[in-house]
Amino acid sequence: MCHIYLRLVLSFGVAFLLSLIMSPIAIKIAPKIGAVDIPRDSRRMHDHMMPRFGGLAIFVGTTASILINLSMSQKMLIVVAGGCMMYALGVIDDLKTLSPKAKFFGQVVIAVIMYYCDIKVNFLRNFFGDGRAELNEVLCFFITIIWIVGITNTVNLIDGLDGLATGTTAISALCIAYVAYIYGMYVSTAAMLAIAGASLGFLPFNFYPAKIFMGDSGALYLGFMLSTLSVVGLVKSATVIAVMVPVMVLGLPIFDTAYAILRRIINKRPITEGDKRHLHHRLISLGYGQRRASLMLYCVSGIMGVAAVTVSRALYVETIGLFAVSAMMIYIFLTDANHKMPRLRNCEPTEKSPEDSCASVETEMKK
Repeated sequence: MCHIYLRLVLSFGVAFLLSLIMSPIAIKIAPKIGAVDIPRDSRRMHDHMMPRFGGLAIFVGTTASILINLSMSQKMLIVVAGGCMMYALGVIDDLKTLSPKAKFFGQVVIAVIMYYCDIKVNFLRNFFGDGRAELNEVLCFFITIIWIVGITNTVNLIDGLDGLATGTTAISALCIAYVAYIYGMYVSTAAMLAIAGASLGFLPFNFYPAKIFMGDSGALYLGFMLSTLSVVGLVKSATVIAVMVPVMVLGLPIFDTAYAILRRIINKRPITEGDKRHLHHRLISLGYGQRRASLMLYCVSGIMGVAAVTVSRALYVETIGLFAVSAMMIYIFLTDANHKMPRLRNCEPTEKSPEDSCASVETEMKK
């Protein structure tokens, strides 16, 4: 048992240290290779050029930790290889800015490769047994593709505030790791701890005020690893829990992504078109700064993560209660901004400087 604990600690520690060491290196490399983010529209939360090659630190930390500390099964090697492909796709996007269609096509191709390499959601086949095997196989294929591509893009879409995607991913990975540990899936636990360690090692450089962004390379890689490792690890222990836990842990970004898609369909806009109506954008518009908005969303993600743990222990009443708390917190965050907004509404231009009084308030709110 001590050997297992040591492996888990090393998985987290190696990923954390490597990510922590590689982050400053990525900051120096980014401008030299053109991996920078220049604010070209109002959706950007920053007002100056930022390096966006932080995915390098996360990729190196996670991958090295998994390869060093885990005994490599065939499926784990396939996941690592798929992660390399998804990271490469993200790097190309960071350097060349791929079109949404090209990026989506690349994600689907990688997801299809994973399916045919037996990285798939077996929930339907396990749950319904051998009846109508052909139909189950077709559903399994489409659900696997939707699952991998969906979760991959979910992490990418919430990467709109300093540290938001990084911290949310760390919380999600830690919660999934705990559930995997409960079910005795120690390899999956160690892999999730590697993701959490790499994310937390990068977070000091990514939290507000950020020195570097993870870029699409980091966001796509993290989303892919969360989606595939959750499939590899938990389906063997409990078919329902295998699907429920990742969905609940990632409940906040999944909800935000689903709402964004629905909103664009209703407004007859392209699904891939960006806007400023994501949850984190709305918090900023209500007067919460980036630091506060990220911390508020961390809290919601943490509660959802605990709810995933309770449902895995069949504590359904407690789970419903945690869901209710999360819903109430989101409602309060989005509707009760009176303690923030009066300062902005009541600021009046002075005779000496007509703009300074309001500008100072807006500057304070960005924090």
